[in-house]
Amino acid sequence: MIETTNRPGPIRDLVLYFLRLGLLGFGGPVALVGQMERELVTERGWLSKEQMREAIAVCRSLPGPLAIQVGVFIAYLRGGFWGAVAATVGIFLPSFILVLAAAPILQRHRANRNVQGFVKGAYAAAIGTILGASILLGRIAIGDWLTILIGVASLAVLFRWKVSNPLLMAAAAALGLIAFPLLQPAWVMVR
Repeated sequence: MIETTNRPGPIRDLVLYFLRLGLLGFGGPVALVGQMERELVTERGWLSKEQMREAIAVCRSLPGPLAIQVGVFIAYLRGGFWGAVAATVGIFLPSFILVLAAAPILQRHRANRNVQGFVKGAYAAAIGTILGASILLGRIAIGDWLTILIGVASLAVLFRWKVSNPLLMAAAAALGLIAFPLLQPAWVMVR
């Protein structure tokens, strides 16, 4: 079970962090979770790697956007109910305001080559961010030869047969449930 942090922080810190993440973070859920791991675990020490790994595991089992779930869950661990509220408002507010302001402008100028170049550049940056975050999260999630094997096999199955993600996750989880009692890996936090 994930324990709350021993060092609760002011709600103001949570609001400011998630406002910045909501404003400057881009690249999709994987990229944002990777950014949160780097900043909140390594740089700020708001939670341990084990807590981050467990938060990701818990949030992956829920429907909805992973980055927001992880952020709100971490804020809940850090600041309770009001911390979760602060994170929710902080992470959504910048995007909401930006879309309200930018959508009419982009719609009006979508044929402009500079606007098209901007959008293509943003796509390229997002792909790079997602790739970097995937590597970062892979370092957290892969702890032994079995998880490496499951990861590589999952990628191969995904690309070869286009299996749905929920089915692939269920199969990998079943494999992990079968292998865990036999191998008893030391790096697993949930016991």
